[in-house]
Amino acid sequence: MKNLIEEFKAFAMKANVIEAAVAFILAMAFKPVIDSVVNNILMPIIARIAGEPNFHALTIDLGKGAHIGYGTLITVIINFLFVAAALFMVIKLYKKTKKEEEAKAPAGPTKEEQLLTEIRDLLKK
Repeated sequence: MKNLIEEFKAFAMKANVIEAAVAFILAMAFKPVIDSVVNNILMPIIARIAGEPNFHALTIDLGKGAHIGYGTLITVIINFLFVAAALFMVIKLYKKTKKEEEAKAPAGPTKEEQLLTEIRDLLKK
């Protein structure tokens, strides 16, 4: 049992697990921001263009009190697209930063240079 706990501790303390946890927490904090932008900025603009003040009110009446609320689905899809676009921009910025770091890092010796160095060292001996 103690070995299992130590293995779990080693797993949980790896950098990628901690980074994933931090990313998850940031994503949960980011959701209200996205919801606010979609519901308070984008949806009123889209509603003004579409002529419908409240997308949640868009329904298809099936009779006998039953209805399909497709307006909420439209709002959720717009919300999803906005989140996807925001994540795309974050990933794009991350990749750009990563490329800049790689460009700044000095390139190591090529395989040929390594082999030549090994041959030289062997010849010295």
